[in-house]
Order: sequence, then C-alpha cells, then structure tokens
Amino acid sequence: MLSVGSALVVHITPLPVFHIGNVTITNSILYGWITGILMIVFFAWAARKITVKPKGGIVQLIEAGVDFISNLVVSSFEDKERGYKYVPYFVTLFFFVLINNWLGILPLVGEPFTSHGNPLFRPMTGDWNATLAAGIVTMVFVYSSSVREAGFKDYFKHFFVGSPLNPLYLVIGLIEMLTDLTRVLSLSIRLFLNVSIGEIVISVFAYLGGFLAPITAVPFTALELFVGALQAYIFVVLSTTYLAIAVNHATAEHDLTDDTVPETIDMKPETA
Repeated sequence: MLSVGSALVVHITPLPVFHIGNVTITNSILYGWITGILMIVFFAWAARKITVKPKGGIVQLIEAGVDFISNLVVSSFEDKERGYKYVPYFVTLFFFVLINNWLGILPLVGEPFTSHGNPLFRPMTGDWNATLAAGIVTMVFVYSSSVREAGFKDYFKHFFVGSPLNPLYLVIGLIEMLTDLTRVLSLSIRLFLNVSIGEIVISVFAYLGGFLAPITAVPFTALELFVGALQAYIFVVLSTTYLAIAVNHATAEHDLTDDTVPETIDMKPETA
C-alpha cells in the first residue's frame, strides 16, 4: 500500500473481496474474470462483423492488430509454415495483455468501489501473481513446443556453441540454460512493474491536481495507454523470439544432416 498524507492510498498488492469455499478471490482475480468475459463477448461480436471488404471502425483496428502480430510471429521463423501454427496463441496473448492493461486504468478501478474496505477492482496485470502465472504458462508453451519441433536432443544442443565434452562449452551451455530459466521472471516482473508504476503515477498526479484531477491525470493516462500497448508487444516479441530461436536452430541442424548426397561420377573410360 502506498499512502500520501491521509487522503491518497494506492494499493499495489491484491486484496481479498470474497471467498468461494476455502478459496480467496482477490480484486485482481475478479477483475481478470470480468475482463476475460468482456473479451470473449467483444471478439465474438467482432468476428461476426469482419468481412472481406474492410468497413472501418474498431473492427478494422482489430484486424490490423491481428495482422501485425501474425506477421511478427511468422517472420520470426525461417520455416514460415511452422510460424503459422503459433499465430493463434500469440495473437490471443497479445490482446489478453493489452486489454487487461488498458481496462486497468479506467476510473472505476481502485478506490471508487470497495468491498469490506478493500478496492473491488484491480488490474490483473498489476498483480505479480497473475503476471508470473502468464510468464509460466507462456514459457511452458515455448519449452513444450520447442521440444516437439526440435526433439529433446536438438533442443538441448542449441544451448551449446560446441561439444559439451569441452569444459568451456559446457560452462557456457550451463550458463545459457540458467539464463533461460530466468526468462519467466523477466517476463512477469517487467509487465507487473510497468503497470503498477503507471497506476501509482496516475493516482499521485490526480491527487495533486485536486478538483483539476481529470486534467492533471490526462497526460499520464494517455502515456499509460501507450505503455500498456508497448508492454503487450514486448511480452509477445520476447516469447516469440524464445520459441523461434530453438525452432530455427533445430531446422538448421536438420537441413545440414539432410543435405543431398552429391551425384557419383562415372569413372569408366569412354569406349573408342
């Protein structure tokens, strides 16, 4: 909790709002559920509105976003057919993070609505538990897809620049593997901190503005809209890159081992 004087209070941790049996439902979980339901309804509506000939409006913006992420994912893979298989996951991931970030800065989030003294709504991406879960799920998807595409042996080999029997290459490979495991933390902490800090900045300048709060908070709200989109993009770019590195390495190894054998040269002397 962040407090300034006796008036401004910004909660930076999820707080319980109700219980289902022995399970505590926090304000970030509740708002995440609401956001998920709104996403399903909205994209189901948008899917019915999409036509071959663009009509403009918000539906065209969604199409542009889908095309942008699709091209980003496919271009990361040397084998484009492989890349197309992962477009649905990364497009969904992008919009999930983006919409959670944007809905998290609505005026109804935070102190305006409370339950038992706790804020009723909190952005899901402003909860490290949620961003950590997103990072774990994404990296499990990346690891499982990499092993499926490359095979365990080739996936393991991509950590080493040479034979693991060489002590130097072995140490470098082990460091690479350790670094790889920290990607879950880097993905989750980056997203959590950017959303939480943006929430704090908006609240502080709204408080300092007094009755002019809607004006003083506008520039930082607009900035947070940009940061929210940027963080969704970075999350997807990094996740796609992690997967593409392993798959591209396996594809290159496979191509090297499957090179065609040169044609044999007929050494028989020509008859006179």
